[in-house]
Amino acid sequence: MTEAPRSQFLSLHVLETLVAVLPVRDENGSPKSLVYGGVERHMITSQARRRAERMHARGRANAGIGALAGRSTGLRTREWALITAKSLETDHGWDRDEAITTARAVIEAVGLKFGDPAKKTVANLTKVLLFAPSDAGTRIATRVQEHADELRAWRDGYLRAQDEIGKKTTRKGGRSTTGQDPETASEEGTGIAAAEATLPPLPKEHRDAVLFAIAPRDAIDIALYGRFLAEIADSPNVDGAVQSSHAFTVQEAEQVDDFYAAADDAKLHRKRNALDFLDSADDAGAGMTGYQSLISGTFYRHAVLDRAQLNINLRAAGMTEAEAAETAVAAEKEFVNAFVEAFPEAKKNSTASTGSLPALVLAFEGARPYNYAAAFQRPIDESPTSAGGEGPAGAAAVRRLLTHHAFVSERRPDLRAARALTYDPQIDPVVKEFETAGRDDVESVTDIEELAP
Repeated sequence: MTEAPRSQFLSLHVLETLVAVLPVRDENGSPKSLVYGGVERHMITSQARRRAERMHARGRANAGIGALAGRSTGLRTREWALITAKSLETDHGWDRDEAITTARAVIEAVGLKFGDPAKKTVANLTKVLLFAPSDAGTRIATRVQEHADELRAWRDGYLRAQDEIGKKTTRKGGRSTTGQDPETASEEGTGIAAAEATLPPLPKEHRDAVLFAIAPRDAIDIALYGRFLAEIADSPNVDGAVQSSHAFTVQEAEQVDDFYAAADDAKLHRKRNALDFLDSADDAGAGMTGYQSLISGTFYRHAVLDRAQLNINLRAAGMTEAEAAETAVAAEKEFVNAFVEAFPEAKKNSTASTGSLPALVLAFEGARPYNYAAAFQRPIDESPTSAGGEGPAGAAAVRRLLTHHAFVSERRPDLRAARALTYDPQIDPVVKEFETAGRDDVESVTDIEELAP
């Protein structure tokens, strides 16, 4: 029997109950929220989720675990000059200061801007985060080492010209803006941009080698989550194959401002061992006090994998059709695993939030993405005394989600291969209700790998 071709989109939906956690915070340290259905809901941003998922998959691959074991992954950082310099120093025996100066010059010459040279903390950091294969620094260092004499001569000329530009800017009464992004330097920008055009360019063969090193290549997480790099026009961007929504509570938000008191161990030790009550008088009180906001609730979140886009990204990385097809299947398995298993790590030690397991994971295929946020536009009322009360939000949300899916499935014939996974023994009977009642084509599974057919 021939298997039916897989649909373009794999839709994933999760309901998870979290208690007294703070996975993400705003600039004031408060929980993030949104208003939906006329009430405030707690929110976990898609950015926080995506990074947690990406790091989870990367960690497994680097540890030789899972479907992507041993495959290339990416690293998103501003420290590529430092990473390259470290490789020059440890792998090729370069002096540290020369290694950093050379690495910065080479990377800057391909188009990336660096921080103010006068500020040591940012001088060797790029102004933007660059998501590139994790071996990019090693590759750049190898290129520099192989052509050390030529690139040292180029570097010295580049630095002399850069220094002259800085001196000319200062003599004209302006401040030196070497390393500043011309687009943000107002009137000074035009002059600096023109001056930078006089810098000796990095020879084309070396520039191409650096661009290849930082290109997405076969980094699987870049193929999945995409990359945008506006600073270098001829370095390819990648349209991500994964779409992620913000998670939000299915019931109205409730927040607790938890007062905490941190003990000073030395003070308590003196107090316990004081021979006279007068000796311990100054040791009264906590070492530090404060408040932290904590949230609880059942969250709905959603993500979609575009299988066609993933295949395009892998082919663009140079894979053959067969290689791309095999890698896409492995990437899909790891994406599903990360969607279920990964969790943002903020406050993880004081709340144990990363140990949470979903109440329900619903996965299905379709010809387009399907977001079921509308199922929770009316917030769930957990009150047992209210006329419209639905009971605990976890079970109520599962019923709503499965009912919503069954209703949509009757009207959208492209929906297929629906599977449900639960880690909650109180939810399992709810899923079974829908199976036995024939209200849905959802198949109950017991393993994450079964969610991706």
